[in-house]
Amino acid sequence: MTVMTRWVFDGLALPDGGAVRLELGAGEPQALPGRFALPGLVDSHCHLTVGQDEIGPRLFGREFAEARLDVLARAGVGVVRDVGGDRSITLKLAAHQEEGRLVVLAAGRFLAPPGRYFPRMHEPVPAEDLVAAVEAELDDGATWVKLVGDFPAVDANGPVRGSAVEATYGIEIVTAVVAAAHERGARVAVHTNTEAVGPLIRAGIDSVEHGAGLTADDLELLGARCGAWTPTLCASVVGGPEDAPAARDRRRARSEHLASLLPLAARYGVRILAGSDVVGTVAREVDLLVRHGLSVTEALAAASTAAQDYLGVSVTEDLVTYDEDPRERPEVLASPAAVVLRGQRIR
Repeated sequence: MTVMTRWVFDGLALPDGGAVRLELGAGEPQALPGRFALPGLVDSHCHLTVGQDEIGPRLFGREFAEARLDVLARAGVGVVRDVGGDRSITLKLAAHQEEGRLVVLAAGRFLAPPGRYFPRMHEPVPAEDLVAAVEAELDDGATWVKLVGDFPAVDANGPVRGSAVEATYGIEIVTAVVAAAHERGARVAVHTNTEAVGPLIRAGIDSVEHGAGLTADDLELLGARCGAWTPTLCASVVGGPEDAPAARDRRRARSEHLASLLPLAARYGVRILAGSDVVGTVAREVDLLVRHGLSVTEALAAASTAAQDYLGVSVTEDLVTYDEDPRERPEVLASPAAVVLRGQRIR
């Protein structure tokens, strides 16, 4: 006979810090460890089927995605927005939500033209076929569309060294994609790192991914439209000891630029989201958001309540608790005391 448990938390509810008593599930009461709690973390820029091998990034299968979901869940992530990958896996994960597992929102495939994205990561889509490709994703259950808005030229081995990062599709076809998605109740997330982001925002895209080319004017317009920005700082500004001096200089300059923009984005009402991409974690991303100008409360909201609100997800039986206050040390997010998803304790 299965014994049901009602998980009880007494402490401070973050990001605001009010005292609460929460009870999740039904059955015999059992107290959860920890004095601080968030209502489940949100990874708003994740690729469940994307990894790297000795050649570079590529798509992996169902087993890889399941292992990734398990890691995310144990870290306290209850909601994932997958913004590009193997559609045969991610769209099924989004359609068949299993009890006690994460909520998955999926964009399906990466949409990019021939020669303008990692060759082992996508099936190229010429401009004349783009709207039809979007319709196919929506027909199969995608709630987001992932458009590669700018990228360098690529060959069989990946990006061509020294190739300029340029817009991938004309703005007219992007406008048509946005209209097609919005008509079906879906939204459009765009990978962009250049000044092409301005016209993309004016075309009506919903979410800027990465966004190293954003300006103050772009953020003002994005905020006025209640649009979102996922800066993916783990991927953008964190390097390794093996980085060449020139690469370190580029990352430093990008970090300084993003640090000047993030407080401005918050002031303009842009929905700032936390995303791990392929190389990071939500906990690390929150720490970097704070280091780049957001208040701790804003950064925690970007990884929890604000993200749930923007993504339209209401999760009432998710909770992740901590022994120490993440507002004092954001790195605490990496070591939850307990994780409850859909009323089931998994850590």
